[in-house]
Amino acid sequence: MKKVLATFFILSFSVMLTAQSTEQQDLDNLYKTISVDGTVAERARAYVDRNWDEAFIAPLIDLIFVSNIPKTRRRIVELLEKNTNQKLDVDPYAWWDWHWKNDPTYTPLYAEFKARLYKNVDPKFSTYFKNRAALTRIRLDEVIWGGVGQDGIPPLRDPDMIPSNEAKYLSKNDIVFGVKVNGKARAYPKRILGWHEMVVDNVGGRRIAGVYCTLCGTMIAYDTKYNGVSHDLGTSGFLYRSNKLMYDKATQSLWNTIEGQPVIGPLVDKDITLKTYPIITTTWGKWKEAHPNGLVMSPKTGHSRDYSPGAAYRRYYATDDLMFPVPLTDKRLSNKTEVFVIRSKDYKGDPLAVSTKYLKKNSIHHDRIGNDEVVIITDKKGGSRAYLSGGHQFERYKDRVLIDANGEIWQVDEEAISTSNSIRLERAPSHNIFWFAWFNMYPETRLVK
Repeated sequence: MKKVLATFFILSFSVMLTAQSTEQQDLDNLYKTISVDGTVAERARAYVDRNWDEAFIAPLIDLIFVSNIPKTRRRIVELLEKNTNQKLDVDPYAWWDWHWKNDPTYTPLYAEFKARLYKNVDPKFSTYFKNRAALTRIRLDEVIWGGVGQDGIPPLRDPDMIPSNEAKYLSKNDIVFGVKVNGKARAYPKRILGWHEMVVDNVGGRRIAGVYCTLCGTMIAYDTKYNGVSHDLGTSGFLYRSNKLMYDKATQSLWNTIEGQPVIGPLVDKDITLKTYPIITTTWGKWKEAHPNGLVMSPKTGHSRDYSPGAAYRRYYATDDLMFPVPLTDKRLSNKTEVFVIRSKDYKGDPLAVSTKYLKKNSIHHDRIGNDEVVIITDKKGGSRAYLSGGHQFERYKDRVLIDANGEIWQVDEEAISTSNSIRLERAPSHNIFWFAWFNMYPETRLVK
C-alpha cells in the first residue's frame, strides 16, 4: 500500500511539475518572440506556432503594440493570422477590436506575461500584474499601456493655491473645474491640469484627489479616505477603455477612475468605493463671480510646461478620433460630445447621461435616477449643477436664483439649494464626461439629448 501511495504522489508531482514547466516555457517563448537576437526570436515563434493555444492571442497583441521593429511586428502578425484566420495586418488596435468582441481566451499566464513585459518599461509596472490573475474585476486584455511610466504625467500634490484676485494669468473665459467642500471653494484650471491629470489637495478639512482624464474629458473629485484608511493615489501609466487607471502607493492596486474603485490587486475584494464630490466645469469668470473669496491653483507648479489655453492635447481635441481603442461605440452622439452625469446613490443601476448641448438650451431639467428625483440647472456659460429635488418642481433659473412652481425663491450654492424658511436640498455628485467614455462603462445608460 505504501508503494502504491508513493507511486501516486510521485506521478502527481511529476504532472504538476510538467504543467508548471509547460507554462514557464510558454511564457519564456512568448516573451522571446521579440528578442533582438534573430535566431532566438525565430525559435520562439516556431515554439508558439507548434504549441498554439488561444491563450497566446492577448500576449501577442501586446507584443505588436510595444515592438518598434517593423520586421518583428510582421512576424508576430503572421503567427496570429495563421492561427486565427484573421487578416488584420500590423495594427494592434484592429486586433484588439476583434479580440474584445469575443470572450477572454487568456489564462493566468497572461498576468505574469504582462508583469514581465512591462517591467522593462517601468520596474514598478511588474507589481500591477504579478500573481494577480485572480485579483481582477476587469478584463486584463483591455488594460493598455498609455505610453508613460508610473506618474510619468506628474500629479500636483498640495499645489500652491492663490486668492482669486491674484490669478492675473487667467482670462474670464478660461475653463476651470470648481469644487466646494465644507464651505471652502477651490478652482483648478483646465489649462494646468491638462499637463498633470491629477491634483491632490486639502479642501474643507478633507484630502481630495481631483482626477482629470484628458482622454475622456472628465474631472472627478474623490475623497481619498475610506473607512478610516487614506489612499495615496497616483497615475498608473495604464488605461482601461481609454480611461486612465489610478494606483495607490501602499498596495500598487489599480483603480478605475470613473468608479473610484480598485479593479486589479489586493484591494479588489475590500468593497471600496471612494466618496465623490460634485464638480462643475465652467468659466473662470463665472466661478470667480460666485466665489470671490475662493482659492485657485497657481501656475507655479514646479514643472516647466506651456500652460497657455489649449496647449495640452490640442490635436486630440481637434477631432472626434480616439487616441486608444475602446470595445464599444454608440452613434447617438459623437465620441467626444460632452454629457453631464449624476452619481447619486443608485446611478449604477439606472445610469443617466444628459447632453450638455441640450442643457444649454434647457436651463432646468427634471429627471429621476433610481429612487432619487433630481433637477439639473445650467447657467448661460453652460455650467451645470445637479441637486436632489425631493419632488420639488422648478420653473425659472437666473443669476443663482431658482424659482419653483409655487413661486418660492431658492438660493443656489455649490453644496445645496435652500429657501429662506430653511428648506435645503443637497447637491448630487456630478461631472461632465465624453460620451464614448461614459457609454463604455455604462452601455445601458439612458441618454437625454
